[in-house]
Amino acid sequence: MPAKIAFHASLASLLCVLFVTILVMGEATAAPKSPAQEVEIEKLTWTDVRDRLQNGTTTIIVPTGGTEQNGAHMALGKHNFIVKETARRIALALDNALVAPVLAYVPEGDPSSKTGHMAYPGTISLPQNVFEQVLENTALSFKTHGFRTVVFVGDSGGNQAAQAKIARALTAKWQSDGVKVISASDYYAANNGDAYLAQQGMTSAQIGTHAGIRDTSELLYVAPDAVDLNRAEADTNGATGDARLAKAKWGKALIAQKVAAAVQQIRQAETTKSASKPQTGNAFRWLLSLITG
Repeated sequence: MPAKIAFHASLASLLCVLFVTILVMGEATAAPKSPAQEVEIEKLTWTDVRDRLQNGTTTIIVPTGGTEQNGAHMALGKHNFIVKETARRIALALDNALVAPVLAYVPEGDPSSKTGHMAYPGTISLPQNVFEQVLENTALSFKTHGFRTVVFVGDSGGNQAAQAKIARALTAKWQSDGVKVISASDYYAANNGDAYLAQQGMTSAQIGTHAGIRDTSELLYVAPDAVDLNRAEADTNGATGDARLAKAKWGKALIAQKVAAAVQQIRQAETTKSASKPQTGNAFRWLLSLITG
């Protein structure tokens, strides 16, 4: 090999090694996210959570997912992957909230008779009353430490009734303590997801109701490694609709709509709570108004 060619080859190899080294060093020395910026409590210390509470972050989002069959083309943790990301985005949008770890075990059918999703291996199910107790004690844990608003955000239809029931019961029970529990049902039931897909030319039959275009598009956007469209088939293997038509760009829009629906509902509920109870800073003026009529 001529000396000039050998020199250039060696130089190219050296530059390649140098480039890779810089990338590795950059990843290794990247500054970790500040506790003041992080919203997921499982990534924080207890002192971080204490400090955030003292600085006014008193809303906690409790995301509920589910471990269930999602056809042959999507991972069992679909709901968990999606709601982990949407809950994080909701907290960032609210700017006064933290996010609890995802509740991945929810009602999915009767294990004994294999009803519902329990007909498919890998699904995990809790009895309805046990799930309600989990929700109640989760909310109580956060109330104990000073959170004033607890928000249930459920990515699965089977979670909604228990969340609404426990939210109503605990809000009534803790009203005198100034603590409110919200079931952000609009996230699931009023996000206009099907309407958006209809605007893209999809029919109801194509969209489906479980593990179809909507779910698959959302997971393609949030966790593409958990989807294999080559294994998707229309209306088979526990899925409905035609997931082969799903697109990540649709998932991006669908996720945004779910987050927006939840944020709006939470803000409305918090505004109602604030309006019904005098703020600490206005306590004197409020008391004076009662005295003077």
